[in-house]
Amino acid sequence: MPAEQVEIEVLSSLADIPAAEWDACACPEAADGGRPDDPFTTHRFLKALEDSRSVGAGTGWQPHHLAARRAGQIIAVAPLYAKTHSQGEYIFDHNWAHAYERAGGRYYPKLQIAVPFTPATGRRFLTRPGAERAGMAALVQGAIRLAAQNRLSSLHATFCTEAEARAGADLGLLPRVTQQFHWENAGYADFDAFLASLSSRKRKNIRKERATAQGFGGTITGYTGETIQPGHWDAFWRFYQDTGARKWGTPYLTRAFFDRAHDTLRDDMLLVLAERDGEPVAGALNFIGRSRLYGRYWGCVEDHPCLHFELCYYQAIDHAIAHGLDTVEAGAQGAHKLARGYLPVATHSLHWIADPGFRGAIEQYLVAERDAVEEEIEVMTDYGPFRKTMTEDT
Repeated sequence: MPAEQVEIEVLSSLADIPAAEWDACACPEAADGGRPDDPFTTHRFLKALEDSRSVGAGTGWQPHHLAARRAGQIIAVAPLYAKTHSQGEYIFDHNWAHAYERAGGRYYPKLQIAVPFTPATGRRFLTRPGAERAGMAALVQGAIRLAAQNRLSSLHATFCTEAEARAGADLGLLPRVTQQFHWENAGYADFDAFLASLSSRKRKNIRKERATAQGFGGTITGYTGETIQPGHWDAFWRFYQDTGARKWGTPYLTRAFFDRAHDTLRDDMLLVLAERDGEPVAGALNFIGRSRLYGRYWGCVEDHPCLHFELCYYQAIDHAIAHGLDTVEAGAQGAHKLARGYLPVATHSLHWIADPGFRGAIEQYLVAERDAVEEEIEVMTDYGPFRKTMTEDT
């Protein structure tokens, strides 16, 4: 059915749509009681951001979610926000904003289809099975219409899937390619089997790092589901504040988010804590998808050599192997991940620019950037830690 026969509704909050209707589009695969492919687009995750006031008034992330309805049924939804800055996105357009404003334009506010503060790839145009084409077309048209009616500079959909990037380009959006580092599970039986796939030098370095980290004077434990205790969040909040203050100036998430997450999201989380004398001194928070583990936050109150690598990267690999997960996404940036078995992969986003002249300039830039990113991925992959031949010294 043509997209113009679909009605678009703008929602000011996730509270305006029942969780079952949102999740029927966001994670239909979880209807069997299993995990969603992507925990971040679930109603419970996005609503936790709103309920904790991590997004909303005063944050620069004002919800304007879209719902597409056909014949009375919601067939597609999208997490959409009006943004008054470019923080917490990880697909950087600060230079675009500066150029547009130097030319006399007003770049902010803009519209962003995204999961706030979350550089994890997943569907952004969330459709019921069977309504993919009509649903995505309706959401794109609805978002562009909302931007145009409010005379906004631009619309962006970040960390979308490659399939969405292709479909969005066919609908007139500008595709952008960036990169980050992922670990892929080649069916390893255990961590030693993973190490056996690496060059001798890299293998020895990782073993040395793990031994150094695990000798910090305490224990390292992974908690998930019911084993996560409310008191764990007091410690992790201290870690998160320290990291947030150093990286962003102000932490994105509020303390209330972690309480809300404990109530509604702890089955989706793996919290790895380093504890000494019964007190947590460092921690890493991961989210668990159906086939992926997503590394999100790290922090510490004591500095110990290699503990960051152990909690964030090696413990994540251990968990992925033990639970048959295909991939570990280690978040944005960080070429140091390469030596630890995380290889560069392309990530995708889509952009609509209102001004024709500015759009043309951005389009040219994106073509050049795409070529540079593809070359960088090729070069870094070649320098990866894996053995080049099966006969290399083991």
